[in-house]
Amino acid sequence: MQYARVYGAQTAALAPHLVTVEADISRGLHSFTLVGLPDKAVEESRDRVAAAIKHAGFESPKQRNQKIVISLAPADLKKEGPMFDLPIALAYLLAAGDIRFDAEPYVFVGELSLDGQVRGVRGLLPLVAEAKRKKKKAVFVPTENAAEAALVPGIDVYGVESLEQVVTFLNERRDKASLERKKVGQEVTLKPTPQTQVEVDFGEAQFALEDIRGQEASKRAAIIAAAGGHNVGLSGPPGTGKTMLARALASILPPLSFDEVLEVNGIHSVAGTLTNLLTMPPFRAPHHTSSYVSIVGGGANPRPGEATLAHRGVLFLDEFPEFERRVIEALRQPMEDRVIAVSRAKGTALFPARFTLVAAMNPCPCGHYGHPEIACTCSPFALEKYRRKMSGPIADRIDLWSTMGPVELGELGKRDREGSQTKAARDKVLKARGAQKKRFSKTKNPNKTNSDLSPRELDDLVPLDARVRGTLERAGERLALSPRAFHRVIKVARTIADLDEAPEINESHVLEALQYRERKS
Repeated sequence: MQYARVYGAQTAALAPHLVTVEADISRGLHSFTLVGLPDKAVEESRDRVAAAIKHAGFESPKQRNQKIVISLAPADLKKEGPMFDLPIALAYLLAAGDIRFDAEPYVFVGELSLDGQVRGVRGLLPLVAEAKRKKKKAVFVPTENAAEAALVPGIDVYGVESLEQVVTFLNERRDKASLERKKVGQEVTLKPTPQTQVEVDFGEAQFALEDIRGQEASKRAAIIAAAGGHNVGLSGPPGTGKTMLARALASILPPLSFDEVLEVNGIHSVAGTLTNLLTMPPFRAPHHTSSYVSIVGGGANPRPGEATLAHRGVLFLDEFPEFERRVIEALRQPMEDRVIAVSRAKGTALFPARFTLVAAMNPCPCGHYGHPEIACTCSPFALEKYRRKMSGPIADRIDLWSTMGPVELGELGKRDREGSQTKAARDKVLKARGAQKKRFSKTKNPNKTNSDLSPRELDDLVPLDARVRGTLERAGERLALSPRAFHRVIKVARTIADLDEAPEINESHVLEALQYRERKS
């Protein structure tokens, strides 16, 4: 046999692709050519594959007078990374006639070491899901990635340690050597990796609501934000608990559904940040010196940024005005559309970014503007410059603004020992999310939250009686609310009503939503 075809896979941006790996062998001076837009890591696989084949007990391609061509299709998709080593080695062995098996039902992913061991790779979870969609029977992956890959139901996942192990398991040849190996009981029998079970364990939150002294209005804002997926702005002097409240907000979010677990873990797998299985919403807190690309995503070959890594979770931006101006302004699109579009000459990559933004800041550069005891040392020019860093369009997209004032030192020794505010808040949030799921069950996206409602959906699904709407319109005129802000007040009011288990929005819900609307310094 001089031709063979097996299947590998890779991700481009976050999109998974099955890649056909073809091998053709002909007589002639030795050459080993890779075609199909391979990058440097794929090009170097020639030497890794040749050494791995030799250590697996076969004659190395370099020892034969053969012209070898490996084609990676589709040819217009740039191939990146070392995950094609395993399928390239198997395609060569099939074409050379050293082994024989039906490659159609399988997908192979893995990097090879020089001695033939299979090393772990990134971005495996979406690749396994894509193999299932393409009706493949099984995937062969590195052992260290097997538990991650086994999250996807309905497809067999084999964790393999070496090229020799894969070959021995798949090879259908019945030559003398294989018969002797079988006779002495040394054949390799691989078993599919057991399906990984998704178990949610809330555990004890590292930062809980009860650990924050006072600040009841801000805690209430955090609960509303968690219940409806709303963005929050926290302002206050240093050390008043802004960071603790942001982390506590993440601890009261509902656990991820199974489909969300696959989605979120797939993103982190591609980004190389997946260490343990994520069953709770992610919490990302990039430093204010982070670059534009690291937050939004992009690069020559677009990669997800922090906004995408926070998908289905919390994006906490401390010292919000200190971030680069274009970083702040770039958040407009994901805050509105829940997606980031990164355009390049070769096309556009879409990264999901459905996060809850928590923006924390000091009231001024020195942090003591409005403090009852400590005088602010900022000049009027510095104060105005600091405030201008927050543009109107961004402030308009933040649903809840809350000021966290100074805490008396005597309050620090007090602690609620009778119950857990975090547990009570989490129960309320879960009930409110359940009410939203029931309300949106007949829409195209039943898993949306109140913050995702469009103006048309607000009219259809969140009706207001004449008295409530009159109150809201009068307040909107007095506060000079924009149409966007007006609709966001209705969304927040609907969330407050859900927390109160009220079927309709009443005036108290609207008035509470309005008190969080205006930005306070």
